[in-house]
Amino acid sequence: MTTSQLSTADELHARARVGRRAVVMTMGALHEGHATLVRAAREIAGPDGEVVVTVFVNPLQFGAGEDLDRYPRSLDADVKLAEQAGADAVFAPSADEVYPGGEPQVRVAAGPMGGRLEGASRPGHFDGMLTVVAKLLHLTRPDVALFGQKDAQQLALIRRMARDLNFGVEIVAVPTVREDDGLALSSRNRYLSAAERRTALALSQALFAGRDRHAAQEALRARAREVPATHARAEALSALGESRAAADAHAVAKAVPGAAAAVRAAARLVLDEAVRMDPPLRLDYLALVDPADFTEIGDDFTGEAVLAVAARVGTTRLIDNLPLTFGAAS
Repeated sequence: MTTSQLSTADELHARARVGRRAVVMTMGALHEGHATLVRAAREIAGPDGEVVVTVFVNPLQFGAGEDLDRYPRSLDADVKLAEQAGADAVFAPSADEVYPGGEPQVRVAAGPMGGRLEGASRPGHFDGMLTVVAKLLHLTRPDVALFGQKDAQQLALIRRMARDLNFGVEIVAVPTVREDDGLALSSRNRYLSAAERRTALALSQALFAGRDRHAAQEALRARAREVPATHARAEALSALGESRAAADAHAVAKAVPGAAAAVRAAARLVLDEAVRMDPPLRLDYLALVDPADFTEIGDDFTGEAVLAVAARVGTTRLIDNLPLTFGAAS
């Protein structure tokens, strides 16, 4: 299969459509994480459908002092990787094609969620991101669009926009792809020196520590359902010689409350150590949030959550996250 390279919406609209069109939106500098998205799109579209990869470095989502000018651009290599992963077309429009007449006066506002975490660190970023996603959805006219879980807040906002503004497109999340050492794949990883990369591993290690603590907490929750966590029950079990069960009951009584705080603390411990590394990690945020609105969860929270982190190592800013589920039903 030969992948077509297109630069205008007219060229894309002129293509015959039979099955579903699945779109993967990127800013180029494609890597294995993007390839995973394209392969997932290929599976969804099926042999009769069409997979389109967009490559566009969107100036609206870069703030003052950010890396727009040095953001890697490698279109020939991007087309090759997209082709190998199963894309039918790469749509690489110019800025004039996406924003005829210059920057748009009317834009999509991200709302309250857009001002939290990444939005607080990068004011206006999500407005620019949603505006270009809306534009590209109109330009490519897909049935389904796929986005990586690594950009969890972006994914949540795109889903909200599609729902609130009735875009009529299915939004599919694809799990984060990691390198062998755990570092989440990112186009920005190439900026890291060997020493900086060692420090950067603290992001994923912190998330894994939080995940492990969460697993222990959830195990205690399950144990609590089997052995009521009361002192009376513990004393009764102890009187019967069931010391292990009694100890478990005491542990449950102490450990299950504060589950979210314990997860944050486990992750923070790793990050605090990384601050003292050479070069040091400069933490932007560590958060445990509800993916519906990206507000911090409390210790009585049940349901899906996201443990998210952002930090700088040297001049490179990195983000990562893991999904967690609190209080699984018995």
